[in-house]
Amino acid sequence: MGQLDFFSRLLAKVIPAPKPIAEEVRVAMKRLDNSEDPSLTALCGEWLRNLGYPDLASQVRVRWSSRMQSTAGLAYPAKALIKLNPRLQPFGFEEVEQTLKHELAHLLAHHRAGRRRISPHGPEWRKACADLGLTKEKRCHDLPLPRRQIARRHVYQCPACGVAVHRVRPIRRPSACLPCCRKHSGGRYDERFRFKKLKAASE
Repeated sequence: MGQLDFFSRLLAKVIPAPKPIAEEVRVAMKRLDNSEDPSLTALCGEWLRNLGYPDLASQVRVRWSSRMQSTAGLAYPAKALIKLNPRLQPFGFEEVEQTLKHELAHLLAHHRAGRRRISPHGPEWRKACADLGLTKEKRCHDLPLPRRQIARRHVYQCPACGVAVHRVRPIRRPSACLPCCRKHSGGRYDERFRFKKLKAASE
């Protein structure tokens, strides 16, 4: 699944920036890198079992990844995996829990949908958020994490509707226009709407 980079949170709520991270905290973050967090994994499992999804609860895993910069978390539904940015920790457990539930909602939404294609932050995800207690969750967060500008050099276009998709990385596997697939093939992948790469100006 696509990796979802999100970041702009409750505009009405002012979230103070954390204090400068001490060196010992930096070392601890490095030690956590790409390692599973048993307590957060267990917490996700508990939430899922309470909702009646013991099979997903037994598969879900939560890891920390210091490679993240402006992204708070990422969900990988095919792997039942959640990755969190260690820079969340100075903001306190409340923010970690909020991000964890946000990402877990992606796993739950895809688990419920099965093989049916769904939008990353569509009604299925919003329903999963509500079931996890995030009744007013938005698709983006607004935490003062470092941001970086990355050129989206890879451009793809739907041959049917003409919509263009700009990506930082190239698409590695067949991917089709979701609105067209929903409209003409019940949400199932349809080769007629497979994205075609446009030649970039620098190529």
